[in-house]
Amino acid sequence: MILKGKRGIIFGALDEKSIAWKVAEKAHAEGATFVLTNAPIALRMGTINKLAEATNSQIIAADVTKNEDIESLITKSMEILGGKLDFVLHSVGMSMNIRKGKAYTDLDYESMHKTIDISAMSFHRVMQLCMKQDAINEWGSVVTLSYIAAQRVFPDYNEMGDTKAMLESITRSFGYHYGKAKKVRVNSISQSPTKTTAGSGVKGFEGFYDYAEKMSPLGNASSEDCANYCITLFSDYTRMVTMQNLFHDGGFSFTGVSYEVVNV
Repeated sequence: MILKGKRGIIFGALDEKSIAWKVAEKAHAEGATFVLTNAPIALRMGTINKLAEATNSQIIAADVTKNEDIESLITKSMEILGGKLDFVLHSVGMSMNIRKGKAYTDLDYESMHKTIDISAMSFHRVMQLCMKQDAINEWGSVVTLSYIAAQRVFPDYNEMGDTKAMLESITRSFGYHYGKAKKVRVNSISQSPTKTTAGSGVKGFEGFYDYAEKMSPLGNASSEDCANYCITLFSDYTRMVTMQNLFHDGGFSFTGVSYEVVNV
C-alpha cells in the first residue's frame, strides 16, 4: 500500500493493452484514488468504464489540446478526490502523419503540428495549468512515457521521434521550475517497444519489438513492468528523483550488440 492516501489523474487508459490501464490497476492495488481521463473520441472507442468500475474511479473526458478542458479536469478531479493531487500520469501520444501513411521526408506540417500538440505540448499544458491552480502537493510526482527514438533513428517512427525528444526536453525544463516552486518531481520513462493498441499501429512494429528483444539482456519490459516502475515514481521512495529520462527497456539502451543479433 505504498500509495495509500495519494490522489492522482491518469491520462490515456484506452483498453487492457494500455500501459495507463495497467498503471491504474497497480495504483488502485497500492491504495491510491484517482480520476481517469482520455479524449472524448477515445472514450467512445475504448472500454474504460470497465476499468473505472474495477478501480472505483470516475472518468472525465478532456481534449489535451484545449486549456479549458484541462482546467476543468483539474478542478473536477480535486473536487472528486477531496484535495490536491499527488501524482499525474501523462500517457498521451498520437501521430497524424503515421495514421495517414506519410513518410518522414514528406510530412504534412499541419498534421505534424497536431502531433506535437497532442503528444508533447500537452505535457507542458497539463503541468502549467496544475501549477497555476496549485493543484499538486509538495513532493508530488508527474510522469510521462517516452521511447528511445528520441535519441536514435527508427525510420518508421516518423515525426514521433522528434516529438518524444521535445517531450523529454519539457520533462527537464518544467521539472526544474516545478521542483524549485513546489518540490514537484517530473520524470519521463523511456519504455521498451510495447504491444499496446497505439504502439502496434506503427509500421514495422514487430521488427522493432523483435530486435529489441534480441538486443536486451533482460528482454523487453512489459506494460505490467512499466506500471510497477510508474508506481515507484509516484511513491515517496523516489522523492529525490526528478528531471530524468529513465530507461526501462531491459538494458537495450546501453547494449551495443548482442550475441543473438551477431549470430543471426
